[in-house]
Amino acid sequence: MIVAGEASGDMHGARLVEAMLNICPDLVFSGIGGKELEHAGVRMLYDAAKLAVVGLTEVISHLGDILAARKALIQQMRSVKPALLILIDYPDFNLLLAAKAKKLGIPVFYYISPQVWAWRSGRVKKIGKLTKRVGVILPFEKNFYAEQGVTVDFVGHPLVDTVKVTQNKEDFFKEHDIKVQDDTHIIGILPGSRSREIRSLLPDFLAAAYLLAKNNPDKFCFLLPRASTIAPSLLAENGLAEYRDKIPIHTFSADRYNLMAACDAVVSASGTVTLELALLGIPTVTTYRVSPKTYRLGRLLIRHINFFSLVNLIGNRKIIPELLQDEVTPQNIADHLRAMINDDTYRDEMKRGLTEVTKKLGPPGCSIRAAEIALQCMNS
Repeated sequence: MIVAGEASGDMHGARLVEAMLNICPDLVFSGIGGKELEHAGVRMLYDAAKLAVVGLTEVISHLGDILAARKALIQQMRSVKPALLILIDYPDFNLLLAAKAKKLGIPVFYYISPQVWAWRSGRVKKIGKLTKRVGVILPFEKNFYAEQGVTVDFVGHPLVDTVKVTQNKEDFFKEHDIKVQDDTHIIGILPGSRSREIRSLLPDFLAAAYLLAKNNPDKFCFLLPRASTIAPSLLAENGLAEYRDKIPIHTFSADRYNLMAACDAVVSASGTVTLELALLGIPTVTTYRVSPKTYRLGRLLIRHINFFSLVNLIGNRKIIPELLQDEVTPQNIADHLRAMINDDTYRDEMKRGLTEVTKKLGPPGCSIRAAEIALQCMNS
């Protein structure tokens, strides 16, 4: 049984299932996930889309779905007694399942541990007690668990295997019929894959692009990928309609990694995307903005973290610039992007830092290593 409550977990879980089936083709999977896990052959017991909620209000409004999903999984554990329960992140839901599996004598492999290093670190020992093995994908997590007396396996990061470029810059622009010169600055605008992020960040990202290009628009080209979760109308409502005729901007619904690799610099929302850009060696300024109330609560709960971007957390120093809350302004974004494309020393130093982070993410084969651990949990 495998449980992934969010899109990234669905993707990484699917790669794990495929790796396990390559080793042991007779395995049968059931659980909760999305299209990726279903395509990998997992029989869905509940739709994960009904569980992917954030915030207290949304959790309360979706409580019926959350309880129904938990009931379906527990019934399956009791009736079939799977040889292994694989959990991916999603701690509040998954730790309850782990406790039930423990009582039923079902071994638990927690693949992609929750970010207990950020907040509620007391869950570390609970995870250690409820699981047979824990896999972590960020290099500093292994030491964090060890300091709490819990042994975990660092399996490497799954993005090392999935972030692939299939075209060079010239072929990318030719395929999409975009005319650029050798001295054109290619700037990526990556506002995220959630509606909240688009509303909060895209207007400032586009205003920053206008500040960069207003005096010399022929020297700039802006690339804006649209996530499958975002409607084109949402981009239009949050600045794209206003700025489309003012700056040379192109939107895409596919070719994500080729687009990133074609950029000279990027402004992005915070999240996994910063690691994808690090793997591609693209200088980035990352941003994070939430409601003032959420931010104040977060500062109370998370006091010991010096950075919010995964790149800087892994590097344990400031490798890429971070703009937080009120620092997210068009002028600040434009200033950082301008420095990245004009200051060779600054740019080269950042790229060296990105290479350093990439090396720390581990070698290829994360899913294979995790699959071997999962099979060991079943057979020992």
